Amino acid sequence: MMILVTGATGNIGRELTRELDARGAALRLLVRDPARAAGLPERVERAVGDLGKPATLAPAFAGVDKLFLLTQGIGTDYTAAAIAQAAGVRHIVHLSSFHVTFDPIPAMGRWHHEREKIIRASGIPTTFLRPGGFMTNTLDWLPTIREGNYVLDPIGPGRFAPIDPADIAAVAALALTEAGHQDAEYVLTGDEMFTVAQQVRIISETIGRDIEVRETATPAEVVRFRFPNGAPRELADAITEGFTLMRADTVGFRTDTVERLLGRRPRTFADWCVRHAEAFRRP
Repeated sequence: MMILVTGATGNIGRELTRELDARGAALRLLVRDPARAAGLPERVERAVGDLGKPATLAPAFAGVDKLFLLTQGIGTDYTAAAIAQAAGVRHIVHLSSFHVTFDPIPAMGRWHHEREKIIRASGIPTTFLRPGGFMTNTLDWLPTIREGNYVLDPIGPGRFAPIDPADIAAVAALALTEAGHQDAEYVLTGDEMFTVAQQVRIISETIGRDIEVRETATPAEVVRFRFPNGAPRELADAITEGFTLMRADTVGFRTDTVERLLGRRPRTFADWCVRHAEAFRRP
């Protein structure tokens, strides 16, 4: 049984590759640049291709039984390109977003919702993984931490339960290698609720240096800082809307799905910070 992993060099894909390798799975990685796959298990097959260039995909999909599908960006073209090559695939595990469960669906969720529709229309049995915010999103704070030892906070009293990408990968590996997960929908979160200020406090304690939290006047201020050369209007509006929704949610949302599936509690943010401390310590 051959498993193809897309997004293999990202935060989730790297963890998933190691999980599947540890299980002895027959595994192929779709990579645009083989050099970026350095450090991943050498026995794992690499296929050079790009979801943005459909003509490059046929060798990667040849003989594939199961597919982990992660597509980035704000459109559906990459998803459509993958499904067009997936005639022999018997099971897909797709990384979606918990935003598709909102009513109404916010802009950030609408792209994921459209991708889910494309996959459902293929008729291929699929496990939809719908995580909330990632712990690795805090790495977006590195420019201001390194520049001025501060973090811009767009959500103030808003609370959420970020998840370690390693836990998403562990659930994906389970779904890809064990029976009983086809046509399932899993909403994944951590089990600790945080404001941005609370997360920054844990990072500060981990690296032994106080980091200032500066609450922004509007979410758009963070978008302008994150994309100094400008962001596509659709993306900027979606991020601004997302931060506005997060600011309004002072209770937070979490599920027990990770614990129920893996038989253990999700990894903690403090543990994640220890593993990534050097990134925050660098000048």
